[in-house]
Amino acid sequence: MTAAALVCAFDISETPSGISWDALKSPPPAEGWRWIHLNRTEPSAVKWVRKESRLPKHVAEALLAEETRPRCAISPEGTLLILRGVNLFPEADPDALVSIRLWIEPGRVVSLRKVKLLAIDDIRRAYEAGAGPASIGDFIVDLARGLTERMGAAIRDIEEEIDDLEETGIDLPSQDIRKRLIDIRRKTIPLRRYLSPQRDALGQLIAAKPDWLDNWQQSRLREVADQVIRYVEDLDALRERAGILHEELSNRLSEALNRNMYILSLVAAVFLPLSFATGLLGINVGGIPGAEDAAAFYIVCAILLAIGIAEIALFRWLKWI
Repeated sequence: MTAAALVCAFDISETPSGISWDALKSPPPAEGWRWIHLNRTEPSAVKWVRKESRLPKHVAEALLAEETRPRCAISPEGTLLILRGVNLFPEADPDALVSIRLWIEPGRVVSLRKVKLLAIDDIRRAYEAGAGPASIGDFIVDLARGLTERMGAAIRDIEEEIDDLEETGIDLPSQDIRKRLIDIRRKTIPLRRYLSPQRDALGQLIAAKPDWLDNWQQSRLREVADQVIRYVEDLDALRERAGILHEELSNRLSEALNRNMYILSLVAAVFLPLSFATGLLGINVGGIPGAEDAAAFYIVCAILLAIGIAEIALFRWLKWI
């Protein structure tokens, strides 16, 4: 395995100690456990997982799968746990949910990622500082909590956008409102898509009660799962609010269109008889009244003006304008 494939690895006993990829061939500490974190885009990491990690074949393929959804699979050999989190690194796409795949067995945790996650980075820095979760159960709880808290921050950002639209959206151009609603929808869809299975995965893990998860850790993990449930409900509420805003926008555009069509219809109604009269006087045949009278043009204009005023008065009387 190359150095690029191994993101980090630690033996955790009394104090965490970082290890190199050469040390991965040795067994984990007898009174502790080992965490191995790999970059799954590196060919040497793929080779290690498939041929050198001593993982079951189906587990190795699940860890290396290109497309995954959050899930939890319990087997006699260990626990396969796949979670998702938002990526808040400055250079990352804040709307992309990236996966972290974990295999948990007695004395060892193997995790794989494609891009960096702040929740994992927090744990790595804690171990480098000589702190961090002491047990596998604490590790999983801290990871799930870190992922969930950052999802909460992303959801709160969306909520603030919708609040702003509800307060000031009526004063914005329709095109701006439409763009912002599309952006909100683009952010909520992946969150809603992956939060529901993540809620189920955490629920399955709690219900399975693996040996490495004690009662206190189960209680903490249940709090995280409850928070995920609340976030799912918040996302549903945000989608409904965005839908109401979209409906209001559609009504606003429809009203503007109807108003414009109504104005055009009134204008056409005013000019239709005037156009008929001028067209009738403009036919190229003999016998047009006033053809030889110098004042006929002004008389016709006065008559047309009177007709127009009469029509407008009629429309006002009918309360059409």
